[in-house]
Amino acid sequence: MDIQLPKSVQEILNKFNKAGYEIYIVGGAVRDIVMVRLTNDWDFTTNATPEEILKIIPGGLYNNQFGTVFTDNPDDPARPHEITTFRKEEGYTDFRHPEKITWGKSLEEDLARRDFTINSLALDKDFKIIDLYKGQEDIKSKLIRTVGDADARFGEDALRMMRAVRIGAEIGFLIENATFEAIKKNAPLINKIAKERVKDELFKILASPNPYDGIVLFRNVGLMAEILPEMEKCFGVEQKSPGRHHIYDVGNHLLMSLKNCKSTDPVTRFATLVHDIGKAQTYKKLESGIITFYNHEMVSTK
Repeated sequence: MDIQLPKSVQEILNKFNKAGYEIYIVGGAVRDIVMVRLTNDWDFTTNATPEEILKIIPGGLYNNQFGTVFTDNPDDPARPHEITTFRKEEGYTDFRHPEKITWGKSLEEDLARRDFTINSLALDKDFKIIDLYKGQEDIKSKLIRTVGDADARFGEDALRMMRAVRIGAEIGFLIENATFEAIKKNAPLINKIAKERVKDELFKILASPNPYDGIVLFRNVGLMAEILPEMEKCFGVEQKSPGRHHIYDVGNHLLMSLKNCKSTDPVTRFATLVHDIGKAQTYKKLESGIITFYNHEMVSTK
């Protein structure tokens, strides 16, 4: 595989190797390399501690408990390079953040804590891909699968359920069956997550190349019922009638509106998705057979 790294990325690898530390490119960047996709989002993991990282990268920023040092990315200033010490995590009582973080001793320990197999790949200084969880096979099969037990991964960080849907929408992958069923089972845990983080993932789905497929998957795994219950209630709310343009129930009408939305703006796409969301609450069928939505009126198919 012919891999061409940005100069700033290669410089980081060279500096750590010269200093005698292990360092690997990890996460989505390696996935994108395997898929021959462009990326400006570069993450690294190393056996150097944050203090040691700062000696190698004097201009780095370190202000967190996760062992991550941020350094400038000249190719995309909005996405600084992230260099993180090998770590192990324990205790996730809030279903989002580990209560205890300890520095790991090996790459294997670090990869074991990651979310999905396709994100658990690492690239070493010699451009060799380390793949402990068959992530490359899942890339070939276009599947999203958790590393290890899916219930455990979502119990650690419930936002991973939204990430699975979002990544699927971004790169056109399906969710593997056991992972899919685990999301359905654990979907109520998404209510433990800050609404701002959930909103961010939802709008990334809407901003993706496959927003319609993403929202269909969002519904099928049970997350719509938890996050947008008003929309979930729209499915099965009939609005067909002779001589009128409606051919879908309200829920599917909303999905098809999104599918045919010409805008790539996620806010516009969201507005399109929810434009008739109030119909489920205002639906009423009169004795005459007329279906009303207060200011909408149509003849039923009865």
